[in-house]
This record gives sequence, C-alpha cells and structure tokens, in this order.
Amino acid sequence: MILPEWNAPARVRALSSVREGGVSTGCYESLNLGMHVGDSPEDVLFNRQIIRTKASMPGEPLWLNQTHSNRVVHVDRHPGAIIDADGVFTETPGVVCAVMTADCLPVLMTNAVGNQVAAVHAGWRGLADGILENSCRFFSGEIIAWMGPAIGKDAFEVGEDVVEAFTSFDGEAIKAFKPHTHHQGKWLADLALLATQRFNRQGVTAVFHSNQCTFSHSGRYFSYRRDGVTGRQASFIWFI
Repeated sequence: MILPEWNAPARVRALSSVREGGVSTGCYESLNLGMHVGDSPEDVLFNRQIIRTKASMPGEPLWLNQTHSNRVVHVDRHPGAIIDADGVFTETPGVVCAVMTADCLPVLMTNAVGNQVAAVHAGWRGLADGILENSCRFFSGEIIAWMGPAIGKDAFEVGEDVVEAFTSFDGEAIKAFKPHTHHQGKWLADLALLATQRFNRQGVTAVFHSNQCTFSHSGRYFSYRRDGVTGRQASFIWFI
C-alpha cells in the first residue's frame, strides 16, 4: 500500500492500495477491491478484509456506487447500504471514507485540524462538473489534499470534447493538455494538473501528488485504459 507524503495532522490516516497481495486471479490478480467488475465476490470480500486488517482500519470502509458524477455525500456513520456518489465527507472519527479507481484520480482531503476528511473519485467528467468544488464546500478552515495513483499525463488520451469541457470553464486549463503527436484531433491530458487548477481556484494550495501512473505500471496498478476488464484499487481516509 502507499502512504501519502503530505502534511496532514497526525490523527488522520490515509492510504492507497496496490494490486499485489490479494487472492483474486486472472485479469483481477490480485488485490482487486471492486465488487462490480466481474470478479468472484468471495475473493473481493477476502481482499477487502486483507486491506482492512493490514491498514488497521477501525471499521468497514464506506464503499460507494461511483457513477462519474459530481455528487459528494456527508455521512456521520456507516449507512449500512451502498450510496450512489463519487465523493464522501465525514466529521465522525472512525468512519472510513473510500473511493475505487483504475485510472481515474483518487483525491483524499482533510482540514488542518484533522476533524474533517473526504475521499473523492475524480475522473475527467467529475472534475469538469465540479466535484472538487462540491467537496471543498463541506470543509471549514484550510484544506490539505493528496492525489493518489491515476493515469499519467503521457498516457491519458482524450478528444476535443474533453479539452472543451475544461477550457470553456477556465482558459488556463489548456496548460493541462498537449496535442497528441501520433493521433490527429487527440490530446494528452494531465488529470493531476486539472485537479490542482480546480483546487487553486478554491484557494486550496496545499496539494500533494503521488506521481504514480496506473497505466504505466501493470504489475502494481489496475488500469481500465490499458486492460479493459480489470480490478480496482482503492484510496482510504479516516481520522481517530
């Protein structure tokens, strides 16, 4: 697992899983945490227990049904059911916020006091539609953010529609795109920079990066763009 290198308060716990260390087989090998991708449910549940135990989590993570929306939910306890959302915020100690990814950008957030945390699934649609801005509205005081493993700027090929979705909102977003040298009309997008720009517009400057590309490291990360049918890693945050 990966522990963020950031200046979060000591009471905050955060991590991202990698694909090694689980029991899943085939295209889901091995620590697949996604129940929705076609893997054996028994294997996924075993994998989830592995990461929960390894990370000494205080309870079962709050798993979301992620739909590439901009919806962020505020929870004060584990709801006991799966919620349709792409971000989860809590002010309750011991509630483990979680998001699953396989190229999209996982974003973990805390305030400077460490009594508010959130986990956000930020694909390009969610970013363009304001999921980070929606997340920031829940927080009081300074926000500290960390971006986990995601598809890198040299691998994320997009079309003109994606460029337009961001540049129509903020002209500075063009700095996060470069024309593809081999595919006319295609661009390479820097998800982490796009997210950083959105944070900066909200006054959030304490933004940290894992600098890990899921697409480029097949042995370490699941990547939907690379493999199609594949598993999911996850990013978690809670406070004690």
